[in-house]
Amino acid sequence: MSTLTAQMASDGGTWRLYVVLYGESEWPTVQFECGPVPTGAERREALARLGYEVAPGAEWAWIEDSQKPFDDSTPVVLIAAVAVREQEGATA
Repeated sequence: MSTLTAQMASDGGTWRLYVVLYGESEWPTVQFECGPVPTGAERREALARLGYEVAPGAEWAWIEDSQKPFDDSTPVVLIAAVAVREQEGATA
């Protein structure tokens, strides 16, 4: 079973989790209310609603960026990524 990449990002407001589908104009997405970083369990539940699961052995990796590329005086954007796969029998 092939893997895809799920990413989650926030610039201090709403968290958005999405599965990257190259060549598609719409990506499966879940938005979380503003607040703390969604827990691992909340992220797993969101992926399951989209028909995906974290790939075996995969772990979330975090990086930070700035809202404007190469301008570290702008607010930080946190981005997380993990390898995912379609859930068996799911239609995402």
